[in-house]
Amino acid sequence: MTRPRWYAPLTALAAGLAAGLAHPPFGLLPGLLGFSLLLLRLETAQGPRPLRQAFFLGWLAGLGYFGVSTWWIGEPFLVDAAIYGWMAPFAVVLMGGGLALFWGAAAAAYRALRPRSAWKVLVFAGVFAAAEWLRGHILTGFPWNLVGESWRAGGAPSQAAALVGAYGLTWITLAVAAAPAVLLLPVRRLAQAGMMVAAGIALTALYAGGAGRLAAAARESYAADAPIIRVVQANIDQKDKWKPENLGLVFSAYEGLTARPAAERPDIVIWPEGALPAVIDDVIAAGSPYAPRLRDAIQPGQTLLMGANRAEPDGKGGYRYFNTLVAFRRDQSALRVGGYYDKHRLVPFGEFMPLGDLAGRLGIRALVHMPDDFTAGPTPRPLVVPGMPAVQPLICYEALFPGLAAGGRRPAWILNISNDAWFGRTSGPWQHLNIASYRAIEQGLPIIRSTPTGVSAVIDAQGRILPGKKLVLDQFGVIDARLPSPAPTTFYSRFGDWSFLGLLAVSALAWLAGRRRRPRPAAE
Repeated sequence: MTRPRWYAPLTALAAGLAAGLAHPPFGLLPGLLGFSLLLLRLETAQGPRPLRQAFFLGWLAGLGYFGVSTWWIGEPFLVDAAIYGWMAPFAVVLMGGGLALFWGAAAAAYRALRPRSAWKVLVFAGVFAAAEWLRGHILTGFPWNLVGESWRAGGAPSQAAALVGAYGLTWITLAVAAAPAVLLLPVRRLAQAGMMVAAGIALTALYAGGAGRLAAAARESYAADAPIIRVVQANIDQKDKWKPENLGLVFSAYEGLTARPAAERPDIVIWPEGALPAVIDDVIAAGSPYAPRLRDAIQPGQTLLMGANRAEPDGKGGYRYFNTLVAFRRDQSALRVGGYYDKHRLVPFGEFMPLGDLAGRLGIRALVHMPDDFTAGPTPRPLVVPGMPAVQPLICYEALFPGLAAGGRRPAWILNISNDAWFGRTSGPWQHLNIASYRAIEQGLPIIRSTPTGVSAVIDAQGRILPGKKLVLDQFGVIDARLPSPAPTTFYSRFGDWSFLGLLAVSALAWLAGRRRRPRPAAE
């Protein structure tokens, strides 16, 4: 049967769209079968230039996938729509189309390898999982919505991340989702059956193994002396926060929520990334009207963990700026800085401008709300503050990166502060919550999320949000909870992506095994 020329490109695009809809907040897991459809397109599409055609089909699938996953990228440009709104559609298209290049390259690589027999499913999983790894590392990386993070964090399948990490789970997800394609390809029936049985066993193991891990970990498990944490969500719209005249109102909102009565006094109070529209050095400087108010916002013995912009002299008459988590400790007489963590992994075009001069001329730099680029901090290490369990901060974008929270000695918890107000009421904040929760599963550590407008949450070491410990979009309030206990050290936290490399080796062996025999019609 001859199909029209548009059929293959349209179905490739549909495959990517379906796969993208598997991610939260949509959660349409049958959409993962889009990878079977993509594999069929790569196997059956004909043309005089097969590699170029494969690249185009893979790119179209990626365009659909990343269009669903990253359409929220246009929202920051709408904060001041009169000036930047015209850039929003270009940002969406460039982001989706740029990330899709990785899938295009993977599709071309798959076509060049020309795998045979049912083993081609594992080769497909290998090349696309490798492309996802490259997407998370090239040009600082942007591992948003890795295929393996399609599963809702805290559910049974997500628990495999404790063993193989998000990249390993990406390989497994791709292999299982692409397996049904062999039923429609010229592959021996015995090989078809074998691949489907293997996929069924893998899927059963994901659910059964994950359910076992969850059953072994009690809900709301914490030590008797675990600190009480208060997460403050003031629900201040991004378009209002950076107006200089609103500093007092913003401060008062955080001040009032911090002082809200509680059954038990919190030991640690958390304000989100960039909580105040000011450089923290100015806020706490001698003579600042906000310095005594910040001191009195917390009580003696309490710790305030606060996202802030800070500045330090660069020795050349200027300043270096940092996106920072500052730990303030209150004693009887004063508020003292107990330590700080400077964000290590900065957002291109958000916190630094790769094309700084051009960005300035276009006016894009104003989106940063700082006169210059931020400076990257050192490699992440746990923050140790007297009177508080050691914590690994991850500021906003850093929570996307598997393994970034694994540096240095093992902390007791992870803190992810983020300014998701940039993303408005889109799917972005919900996806960010799901992605960040995977870091809890990988490391076996509870994670506390603090955002200005949602979604803030207390998440246990299995990636589950504790009942009643979540503030959704546009909600004003606090979360009070005891810090959940860590889980035993996970395989992934010990060995990182070595298990993922092992799975890529399986794909390489599958390619070699397939080359040893020629395909036969399925009817044989």
